[in-house]
Amino acid sequence: MPQGKIPSSPPLLAVADRLSEALRPLSFRPPVHCVYNPLDYARRPYAQYLERYGTGRREILLLGMNPGPWGMAQTGVPFGEVQLVREWLKIEAEVAQPGLLHPKRPVEGFSCRRSEVSGKRLWGWARERFERPEVFFRRFFVANYCPLIFFEESGRNRTPDTLRRDEKIPLFALCDQALRETVDHLRPRLVLGVGRFASARAAEALAGRDVGIGTLSHPSPANPRANQGWAALVEQELKELGIVI
Repeated sequence: MPQGKIPSSPPLLAVADRLSEALRPLSFRPPVHCVYNPLDYARRPYAQYLERYGTGRREILLLGMNPGPWGMAQTGVPFGEVQLVREWLKIEAEVAQPGLLHPKRPVEGFSCRRSEVSGKRLWGWARERFERPEVFFRRFFVANYCPLIFFEESGRNRTPDTLRRDEKIPLFALCDQALRETVDHLRPRLVLGVGRFASARAAEALAGRDVGIGTLSHPSPANPRANQGWAALVEQELKELGIVI
């Protein structure tokens, strides 16, 4: 049973539990040194996120790649920058520890003082544009394609697209299935990958389904365009996709 098991969970939490359990047997060779699964050790705040904002139909699914070390790794919420999750989304709960903890990548939960830039930009834009989370979630939902975080021995983050081919195949098969189940529950008209990797995975996993696929620029500081003003950039991209805010 996953840590923090909560009865009568919403459908998307059941999807997450099945995915988390299916991922357990997977193994990853060097340069991967540690693998964190926030769906397991940060299940309580993730459950709060789904119970509060993840039921019913959504017009647009924003799909990230995988958790960041100072975002979802700490809060269990996709792009979950600690301050915005606590103060704007009004989510806070106990966070346990990964099975193998990297000394350079501690999990401090809601006590973490580090700020994840991507999450601060994404949820900061949502707060600025929609003011209240209830307004944002009437149309949008935010999820990650892959729930796992991969760290090299140095502590460097290793993204799913850079894994070995024989490691990606089973991982992506499980994540594809979870994405299909998520789409079945939310029934969005659009799935927008936050970054090209997420939109490419969505296009493959959802091929043949009556759902549009698009791409938004990633808010990471590694993206030069995002550093010039991600909020204005994403507003323009949404407009070009025909999405009226």
